[in-house]
Amino acid sequence: MKQLHGLENLAQSLRKPINASQLAQALLDDLRQCECVIYGCIDDNPLIELARLQLLPDTLNYEMFDQRIDLNVAGTILRDDCVPLTYRLSGQQFAISGRCSMIARVCGVDLYLHSSYTGVVGDLARQRFSLAVPALAKRINAF
Repeated sequence: MKQLHGLENLAQSLRKPINASQLAQALLDDLRQCECVIYGCIDDNPLIELARLQLLPDTLNYEMFDQRIDLNVAGTILRDDCVPLTYRLSGQQFAISGRCSMIARVCGVDLYLHSSYTGVVGDLARQRFSLAVPALAKRINAF
């Protein structure tokens, strides 16, 4: 269920064919103010905000050898009245969304929440993301 959003917009701002270093720089610029929101669900409302995690600025990094972007986000858990089910990591144009879980080895989950996500209101939660740049470049070049 993991979905990528905004690749078309990024593709329009870059000249094709897009190589990994061009895309990495565009993504680094786009993700400088990113945040990750963790959502739960109660009844008919599937977008109950449980936590809003902000980018830890010193963690946004492009690893040239592995051609991946790594970043960490952190923030306070806001609610505990439902379990985390979905997430959305959003930059200015680019975003990733999908299913998440606090429990390891749950089928159909795109993101296992870090052990710091305790589900207790007020606790600090952290999450790490890694983006494979060549795979994203391949998708963009297919447009």
